[in-house]
Amino acid sequence: MFEINWFDFIIVSLAAFRITHLLVFDEIAKFIRKPFISEIEIEDATGNKDIVFEARGIGIRHFIGSLLSCYWCTGFWVSVGIVLAYFYIPFVYPIILIFAVAGAAAFIESHID
Repeated sequence: MFEINWFDFIIVSLAAFRITHLLVFDEIAKFIRKPFISEIEIEDATGNKDIVFEARGIGIRHFIGSLLSCYWCTGFWVSVGIVLAYFYIPFVYPIILIFAVAGAAAFIESHID
C-alpha cells in the first residue's frame, strides 16, 4: 500500500518535530497562537518564572487553543498533515526537507551545551 524508506521517514519525522515546535513555542508563530491562547506568566515562591498557556473562548476557538497549547496534540495533527502531503503532494517534499534540516539543526544545537 504505502511505503516509505528509512531516510524519508527520518526526514518526515524531523519536519514534523520542527513544524510542531514552530507552532507551539516559537516567537515567530505567536501571531497564529494569539487569537486562541492566553500566555500567563506565573512566578513561584523561589522567584522562578514559568509561562502557562490557557485556551481562550468557547467552541472551535477553545478547541484550537487547547490543541495549540498541547505539544503532543499539535504534533499528532502536524504529523498527519506531513504524511498526507508526503504521499499525495510530491512537490512539497523540498519544503518538508527544509523543515527537516531546520529540525536537525535545532536538535543538534539543543544538545551542544
